[in-house]
Amino acid sequence: MLPAGLWTCVSQDWTPQIGDPEATGWLTVLAYLVCTALACAVWRGQPRGRGRRFWGLLAVGTLFLAVNKQLDLQTALTATARCLAHAQGWYEQRRIVQLAFIAAFLGLTAGGLWIGWRSLRGNLRESGVALVGLVVLAGFVMVRAIGFHHVDVLIGRRQLGVSANFVFENTGLVLIALNAAAILSRRRGRAAGVTGRG
Repeated sequence: MLPAGLWTCVSQDWTPQIGDPEATGWLTVLAYLVCTALACAVWRGQPRGRGRRFWGLLAVGTLFLAVNKQLDLQTALTATARCLAHAQGWYEQRRIVQLAFIAAFLGLTAGGLWIGWRSLRGNLRESGVALVGLVVLAGFVMVRAIGFHHVDVLIGRRQLGVSANFVFENTGLVLIALNAAAILSRRRGRAAGVTGRG
């Protein structure tokens, strides 16, 4: 049973609104959506057992991260946990819960990467760049979720008006998009060759 007034408490720290209204925020959302579309296209044409599950999970993951980029759901989760801790009287023990959450998050992320790697067995050459991009993206998400202060300060620094945060996140997305585009291009080339011979 959720305590009365939970939403009022949470809304002091988080409300559903655009979390990153700057141009770089919207460019990152666009990059996530492009990756989602490309991953879906690769998944649709991928034979079973040749990394199909990897590209399907990648499409779902990048779509979720596109939505989360602007809704800032991790802030809502943090605010909800803080309000529950106060309401239920375990705020003083919150460090234990935080550590358990971090361990669970790291475990889920590592498990997801392991599943991705396993699903690419025998197909790593074709989709390995996307896997590297996923590792970069997972590293970014872990840094942001865990919220190490010194790392947050470092990736928040700006050079030429662009934050290291933006570069870090989008490097993974660019690798995924390039790999997907290369697969789709080779696929079109093979289809054109078959049509030409026919």
